[in-house]
Amino acid sequence: MFFLKAAYCRIFQGAFRLALPVLPYTQPEIIPSCPALAEVFQKEKLQSVLIVTDRGIVEHGLTAPLEAVLKQNGVSYAIYHRTQPNPTVANVEEALALYHKNRCGGLIAIGGGSAMDCAKAVGARVVYPNRTVNQLGGMLRVMKKLPPLIAIPTTAGTGSETTLAALITDPETQHKYALMSFPLIPRYAVLDAALTRSLPPHLTAATGMDALTHAVEAYIGRSTTRQTRRLALEATALVFGNVQAACAHGDDLTARENMLHAAYKAGAAFTKSYVGYIHAIAHSLGGQYGTPHGLANAVIMPYVLEAYGKCAHKKLRDLALAAGVAREEDSPEAAANAFIRAIRELNAAMGIPRTLKGIRAGDIPTMARHAQKEANPLYPVPRLMTQKELEGFYHQITDRSDRK
Repeated sequence: MFFLKAAYCRIFQGAFRLALPVLPYTQPEIIPSCPALAEVFQKEKLQSVLIVTDRGIVEHGLTAPLEAVLKQNGVSYAIYHRTQPNPTVANVEEALALYHKNRCGGLIAIGGGSAMDCAKAVGARVVYPNRTVNQLGGMLRVMKKLPPLIAIPTTAGTGSETTLAALITDPETQHKYALMSFPLIPRYAVLDAALTRSLPPHLTAATGMDALTHAVEAYIGRSTTRQTRRLALEATALVFGNVQAACAHGDDLTARENMLHAAYKAGAAFTKSYVGYIHAIAHSLGGQYGTPHGLANAVIMPYVLEAYGKCAHKKLRDLALAAGVAREEDSPEAAANAFIRAIRELNAAMGIPRTLKGIRAGDIPTMARHAQKEANPLYPVPRLMTQKELEGFYHQITDRSDRK
């Protein structure tokens, strides 16, 4: 039975890879700062917009530069600041109501991936008023052009400012729905390092490792292109060269800017080449327990890379060389092991644990089932795994002092 399913997955992935050159991927126009948005407002003829963010962003004053340029250009706005770390269906519906109440014509997401995911889903609901978020989940279910969407990342990790995906949690089912459609790619991305200055070390670390996960999974998968491989290698080099400096010295704007570009490059890579089991497992943990996505990715990554074994060694060697943790003369296996070891050392240096608390053994089969459903057949992973194999990862990352 697994053989037949594996064959189906590989045929599906092969067909998708063949279609890559003709699929309507776009990349957002990069805007260097909030003041530079004035030209965008004029170009898009925006008169009223909805700002989608979270309470912390507002309380830290990070929306102030955006609000200033909106006022200077006579663009009215409303702010939705109730977005959760794992945005929910209720978040989307509340923001949608505010969008309509204020007769908005565009969306601006400012914050991390959660704000952007929420804004993308709001845009989808605007153009599909008679469909629920759940009905819009999945591949290519949003085909209409969204209202102008501007993404302003205040973290350097998710890459959501350049991706076609939005992840929305349904608390009733404790499951994350992935909306994946080309119109969800933002039209504009503001990459301003000053907006990431106040990001605390633990979030800088987790989001930075999120960007690395995107680059790694995009590179080691079976649906890469020359462009995505180049972007993934560049992103990997930028993360290893800058994430610790950004974490330890928040005012290092050079490191902060490099991390923003790492996240952007990794996002552009994985939006075409997709991710893998690391993300599928992380999404299930987020849906079940609200585990921060970047943290979950960082913890899981070494275990999954080890499990792929020799089928991933050659590509992991390339990543190790880009990261500067292996030598040209190293064998694929030695370089791959060096790369995995370097990830663990990077995690440890930034205070990211090897395991997670709160995972209940009784929840593992359900989470593994959700992970396998998400990953197969879409994700072109190096090696296909059964649900039982996926269950093993949850046991590996469970804090043994906290087993239930």
